[in-house]
Amino acid sequence: MKKRGFEVVSAYEKEGIQLPVRATKHAAGYDFEAAADMVIPSIWRGGLLPVLKGLVQKEEAATIAKAIKPSLVPTGIKAYMGADEFLQLCNRSSNPLKRFLVLTNGVGVIDSDYYNNPDNEGHIYFQFTNFGPLDVKIKKGERIGQGIFLPFLKADQDVSNKERTGGFGSSGQG
Repeated sequence: MKKRGFEVVSAYEKEGIQLPVRATKHAAGYDFEAAADMVIPSIWRGGLLPVLKGLVQKEEAATIAKAIKPSLVPTGIKAYMGADEFLQLCNRSSNPLKRFLVLTNGVGVIDSDYYNNPDNEGHIYFQFTNFGPLDVKIKKGERIGQGIFLPFLKADQDVSNKERTGGFGSSGQG
């Protein structure tokens, strides 16, 4: 019986995707690689100026947000784990320092029921915003982040019995 681990999503089976591995025997995180070449645009190049203009002109927040939309970097990987576990996605410590890349959502949370969901088979993406002055090029196979398997606890009053109905952002909770 499988406890926890990684698999390549079917759309990337012939793409030479590497399963995440720990860099050292005491590392907590499994290093994820980019599944494709990507460019993460700088918020300063074409994005931030429209945002500032929109703020001055008191435009709707949704209109302003479109100018600095985060970039989703595919990994070609899905993760399986126990029902009371999740996979925490974290940035590499060098990304903000050397490349101005931050995880837009702070940390990512991959729930156990995300695995093999009907929308995207549980494909894991890293969500980045580039605060640097220049666009950042990410190459296929480049390490982009880490995943750490963790247990979680439930409150005594927990009554959730809702089943996942889709993929990325599918909980329906705003």
